[in-house]
Amino acid sequence: MSAIIVDASVGLKWFVPEVHSVEARQWRSTSGDLHTLAVFFEIEIANALWKKIGRGELSPDDAAAVLSKLPSAPLQRHSEAVLMQAALDLAQQIQRTVYDSLYIALAVQLGGRMVTADQRLYNSVSATRLANYVIWVADIAAPP
Repeated sequence: MSAIIVDASVGLKWFVPEVHSVEARQWRSTSGDLHTLAVFFEIEIANALWKKIGRGELSPDDAAAVLSKLPSAPLQRHSEAVLMQAALDLAQQIQRTVYDSLYIALAVQLGGRMVTADQRLYNSVSATRLANYVIWVADIAAPP
């Protein structure tokens, strides 16, 4: 599996210092091809930035700077539309949001693995048949 699907929890850490930011940035230089969702990736990051502004963790100018860098992130982007039914089915199976399930559906479609820093998402699939499609952000030694 050479395709690495990057979810928003990892993408945010590329630009904003948080726990596991160092590991998240190491995924940018992995030997695998990096992929993400075309629209939801940036929407989720924008929403996280909004929350950080509200909590006083980030200035509006810093958030704007992050948003301006997102289009040039080294990611191949994929349409969510073709993944919607698979994501809905997965969401029902693992009791996670369709947003989260879209990334997993992309990993399944590409035969790759999704890297996440969302502990609840990771835990929810770790004991299921989907575990082979999900990698914890700090497991940078895991084969792509």
